[in-house]
Amino acid sequence: EKAVNLKKDLAEMQEWMTQAEEEYLEKDFEYKSPEELENAVEEMKRAKEDVLQKEVRVKILKDNIKMLAAKVPSSGQDLVTELNVVLENYQLLCNRIRGKCHTLEEVWSCWIELLQYLDLETAWLNNLEERVQMTENLPDKLDAINDALESLESVLRHPADNRTQIRELGQTLIDGGILDDIISEKLEAFNARYEELSHLAVSRQIALEQQLQTMRETDHMLQVLQENLVELDRQLTSYLTDRVDAFQIPQEAQ
Repeated sequence: EKAVNLKKDLAEMQEWMTQAEEEYLEKDFEYKSPEELENAVEEMKRAKEDVLQKEVRVKILKDNIKMLAAKVPSSGQDLVTELNVVLENYQLLCNRIRGKCHTLEEVWSCWIELLQYLDLETAWLNNLEERVQMTENLPDKLDAINDALESLESVLRHPADNRTQIRELGQTLIDGGILDDIISEKLEAFNARYEELSHLAVSRQIALEQQLQTMRETDHMLQVLQENLVELDRQLTSYLTDRVDAFQIPQEAQ
């Protein structure tokens, strides 16, 4: 009777493993939304816990069969053979579910990391847009234009590392068919805004540099002219003081 019961337990264990494999490993999942992906992760965590909880039952079953085999070798040997098959299948099931759970957790982590990088770069784009707007309607003063140019250039020196991470993380998920529509839409919107603002910012940078250069050249010319006028004024004052006749002085002084 004990052998019959143990044989029944083995059959039930095998049946449970077959059902678990069908439910957790053989279903085709399509993760088209973050909610679907998150639910799949939670489901696989529960599956892993469920399978590992059966470890105690498997150990008890193993001990009982070995005890029976030791007492009644004739009836226990067949059970040992069946047990070995069940143990092998159980270990395989544990490994596969652990593997799938780990993979889904990695995918979820990849998605969260992508969102974090997108948030960082969106904040930078907002800052860049604000600095570009600050370059409009500037007072026609050298200091104001120079400060606006330096402010814009400081934002444009932003490293490209985050954008590289966004591209690689997004492509990894899309290649795996994970949230591909949502990610493609997010990346397309981000890249379009990045290209537009970057080109606008660089154009404003070039315009400010040219304006600054023109103002510096004008200031230099005015400075030289002022110095010449001061010197001319000094010479004319000297001529007048010395009562020099106009026809006796250089043509430019006349």
